[in-house]
Amino acid sequence: MNVHYPALLVIIPLLASFFISAAGWLRPVWCFPLAVAAMAGSLLVSLGLLVDVLLGIPGLYWFGGWPPPWGIYYRVDHLNTLVLVIIAAVGFVNLMAARPTVERDFPEKAGPFYTLYVLFVTGLLGMVVTGDAFNLYVLLEIAAITGYALIALGKGRAALSSLHYIFMGTIGACFYLLGVGYLYIVTGSLNMEDISRLLQPLHGSNVVIVAFVIMMVGIWLKMGFFPLHAWLPNAYTYAPSPVSSLVAPLMTKVMVYVMIRMILTVFTLDYAFLVLKLNDAVVWLAVIAIVAGSLLALAEKDVKRMLTYIVVAEVGYMVGGFWLGNRAGFTGAVLHIVNDALMTFCLFLAVGNIIHVKGNSRLESLSGLFRTMPWTMGALVVGALSIIGVPPTCGFFSKWYLLLGAIQSGHYGFLAALLGSSLVGVVLFFRIFEIGYFEPLGASHGPAHGEGGAAVREAPLGMLVPLWITALSLILVGLYTGEIVGRVIRHAIPEMML
Repeated sequence: MNVHYPALLVIIPLLASFFISAAGWLRPVWCFPLAVAAMAGSLLVSLGLLVDVLLGIPGLYWFGGWPPPWGIYYRVDHLNTLVLVIIAAVGFVNLMAARPTVERDFPEKAGPFYTLYVLFVTGLLGMVVTGDAFNLYVLLEIAAITGYALIALGKGRAALSSLHYIFMGTIGACFYLLGVGYLYIVTGSLNMEDISRLLQPLHGSNVVIVAFVIMMVGIWLKMGFFPLHAWLPNAYTYAPSPVSSLVAPLMTKVMVYVMIRMILTVFTLDYAFLVLKLNDAVVWLAVIAIVAGSLLALAEKDVKRMLTYIVVAEVGYMVGGFWLGNRAGFTGAVLHIVNDALMTFCLFLAVGNIIHVKGNSRLESLSGLFRTMPWTMGALVVGALSIIGVPPTCGFFSKWYLLLGAIQSGHYGFLAALLGSSLVGVVLFFRIFEIGYFEPLGASHGPAHGEGGAAVREAPLGMLVPLWITALSLILVGLYTGEIVGRVIRHAIPEMML
């Protein structure tokens, strides 16, 4: 059965989405169990693939009996196996946490919601596992279109924000597809490894330069890399909470992975770093993204919107770390894909719980929450400490590698941006802690606020358990960072990186 794991990873949720859609019309009560089964199946398969990679078993699969480069093939290796596990895990845990909100806010749309949800995760998994440049575009559109629809399920400005996302996302996808078209013109192939082999004598071609540039712009736009981020804050802020906690942790990280995969597998590091010599310029763009995202987050009065700008800054971490061009930077970038997905997921789940109880996530609504919602706020503290980079949470270790990469490359601007962003994170989250702890509902302060205070009013248990599973995973992943780096990420580092 192991040989079919790469295909089952996508086929299980893809087929399940059709059954969920049918159940939405016939027996809506079946929609959630079918979605849970699909996400659980993908998670088990992704874990099986991780075990295979650790055992040295190649995860290669081609469809229809057509071997590459003629047929579409999927490939699982040390670079993408962790990303697959994170996508499947976040999709599964978030689905469990989403049920109370879905049943309360749009029960009549449960069928479409779960169908779109499973299709969105299907698209992300396929993007990560595919070895075909055009197939990646198809799966990107599956994820994007379902993401637009999920965001539009929200209230207020959600529909308009989704429309803005559609416009910008379509431009980004068109740029990527146009780049694939240029590569097909000069190579006659869509298989990533075959394109790379055929491009070797064509590195001086203007067509290849144009293809590289427009593909990178398209990918950067889809990941929300500053200043191409304008669609991201509104889309993630006005989306329903179960959608924000799915799309925000995963979409940007998967696009960072796509950038890394396209450079390593298609264009090669030699072309990006030695021929075009773009690494220094891109790292400075990452510095600007980190600084801008951090400062924009400081200006926000809504916690959910503040988190969207933190996502913008975190994208700068990963892009800059990879383009540093050394082993520490690469390790930090790939590790931060995993860590930031978990950290962002934890924070958006916590904010979703607050919105479920309080109705909004504005700073003035957080007064006394350490008393009325202690479990939610406790998990938020763990997520915040990880974003800031406090050991033993996982955020500390990926930032450590990024700092080492900046020092080794002599890029002290990136180093200063990382440190400055962490300090801004301290200000952002301790402002939340101050309001939630020292500004209770009554006249008293802190733990002295006793019998006259508000009673505990937490989110449902079905939302708290997934939240705390995620919060504890931040510590667990941090404690096992050595194993993750030593047994997985280190094997994915290209030899040319010093």
